[in-house]
Amino acid sequence: MNYRAMFAMMSVVLLSACGINSVPTAEENAKARWADVQNQYQRRADLIPNLVSTVKAAGAQEKDILVQVTQARGAASQVRLSGEQLSDPAAVANFERAQNAVTLSLQRLQEAYPELKSQGNYTTLMSQLEGTENRITIARNDYNTAVQAYNTRIRTFPDAIGAKVFYGAKPLVPFQATTPGAETAPTVNFGS
Repeated sequence: MNYRAMFAMMSVVLLSACGINSVPTAEENAKARWADVQNQYQRRADLIPNLVSTVKAAGAQEKDILVQVTQARGAASQVRLSGEQLSDPAAVANFERAQNAVTLSLQRLQEAYPELKSQGNYTTLMSQLEGTENRITIARNDYNTAVQAYNTRIRTFPDAIGAKVFYGAKPLVPFQATTPGAETAPTVNFGS
């Protein structure tokens, strides 16, 4: 076997061990998981107005809190975060603040109107909101898992070589709770 052929084979083996394909694959997986998070936020943004409209018809006394929910949802849908911005902690934090405003307004809805508990529309709204929030949580967890895999890949040998040399890879920012006290479950009080 001549030296050129041997050199070519060694180059292929070395390059394949340097993350040539695995780094962009891991990055694209993380971006796809972020797209899933955005999809769930979009689902929430699309679902809430329809459900809120249904509950609004149940009585005029709910109007103020439902308007707050709709406004928070509208404001949250204006804040966008692209895959390229995932390495910017400030952009991720800004996005999450907007989403947390929706969550807080939904909590106010739950606490402010216990008398709606018996109404079928309110029950449906709360069930859908709970399911939606669960979907968002799952999507966030999947994103964090993908970010962890990507960040580990670009920092470990031999993939770190390809990540730095060929891609200039930077760590992605995982989802983090930005609301103070988010680590403590909120107390739900229906006044009884």
